[in-house]
Amino acid sequence: MKIDRLRLELVEFMPSTLEPGVLYVSQKYQTAAHLCACGCGEKIRTQLGPLGWKFSNGRSGPSLNPSIGNWQKPCRSHYFIKSGIVVWAHALTEGEVLDGRHEEVRRRDAYFRERHPGWLAQLKRWWNGGR
Repeated sequence: MKIDRLRLELVEFMPSTLEPGVLYVSQKYQTAAHLCACGCGEKIRTQLGPLGWKFSNGRSGPSLNPSIGNWQKPCRSHYFIKSGIVVWAHALTEGEVLDGRHEEVRRRDAYFRERHPGWLAQLKRWWNGGR
């Protein structure tokens, strides 16, 4: 049975058994987990933080951004979690999935390049007085 709402449960550690309709979030370990909203029973885990999903919790309920795309699961579900409501999105083509994966790699590389620049970039920054 499809799930149309998710309630938040803050945890330190993810439980071994997940309940339908619950979004578990461990802020300590920057992870979230829930059962797929299509009702297939698959566990969906998402990494939170600058390289993963952004989590927020408003009065209406939890939100995760960007969308949840279960491309490696048989159901291939695609949806958003906005204020505790599951908002279904269009199915992505194989090409769109690959484009998304390439974008993730690009963002990750840029993130680490910015935080851990190579020696030449550090030398240039030092030479320019920290700019």
